[in-house]
Amino acid sequence: MPNASHVLDRVLVLEMVRVTEAAAIAASSLIGRGDEKAADAAAVEAMREALNQLYMDGTVVIGEGERDEAPMLYIGEKVGSAIGKGPKIDIALDPLEGTTITAKAGPNALAVLAVAEEGNLLNAPDVYMDKIAVGPGYPQGVIDLNKTPTENVEAIAAAKGVKPSEIIACVLDRPRHEKLIAELRGIGCGIMLIPDGDVAGVIATSDPDTTIDVYMGQGGAPEGVLACAALRCVGGQFQGRLVFRNEDERARAAKWGIEDLDKIYSLDELAKGDCIFAATGVTDGSLLAGVKRVRGKMTTESVVMRASSGTVRWVKGEHRVD
Repeated sequence: MPNASHVLDRVLVLEMVRVTEAAAIAASSLIGRGDEKAADAAAVEAMREALNQLYMDGTVVIGEGERDEAPMLYIGEKVGSAIGKGPKIDIALDPLEGTTITAKAGPNALAVLAVAEEGNLLNAPDVYMDKIAVGPGYPQGVIDLNKTPTENVEAIAAAKGVKPSEIIACVLDRPRHEKLIAELRGIGCGIMLIPDGDVAGVIATSDPDTTIDVYMGQGGAPEGVLACAALRCVGGQFQGRLVFRNEDERARAAKWGIEDLDKIYSLDELAKGDCIFAATGVTDGSLLAGVKRVRGKMTTESVVMRASSGTVRWVKGEHRVD
């Protein structure tokens, strides 16, 4: 278990929940309205405003994109009310993980945030990442990206003491996963296909109630870092390898200091040291209930975790509607 950070004060743990709550509430007014960009913009603006109220010298290391692509919460943006004098904190965020889900009023949309001391979160470029993740309780090394999906499922099943056909994998429902899905179904493995939101998909492996044993497939690299921050707090294993589709994406990786393009990253390499992970539900999902509007108030459900203590807090909030 990592040592408690002298920078990540206990007060900051609950402050992070206020930040994700603000983003989730802002996005909730656009649930089912069919406008992904508007929902995302509302969440971004609310999260930025909330971050700027905190006493810290924060740097966004994973955000909405590079500066020329994102007007707010771009990679490298400084946030906080004590820039130059407060504690230096790196921030990975996704103000609305599941923009399409929100626009269509689907399940599992979240406002997500992870913070750590400066230099402890991988500055992942906005490219795809091959991912595999399992929850706690397995022997170290049970998963390996260099092995086939079949070999990984067999290893997980053996460690769990069940048949491969009793394993359930979570996979993003994308055309790029056709071969993966066919291979898994070929060995009788159950598959939970999700339309979006692979941060929630990875975290689901740590919760027995979801019945998900393993997460597999390609998703966003930034989301991989966010998910790793959560797994650092609750236990589990993760491996990720960046996927580059063209020279432009390779150049982007070089810009962020990534030299070994074929490197397989472990959990501890993506999110090191003490870190805090917070998420608030926007729409109802397996992890959290979504924002509800009831008689002049709004209710939220959030989770906040800290790696150094292994503490997981579930926070229900009631917010007056002015």
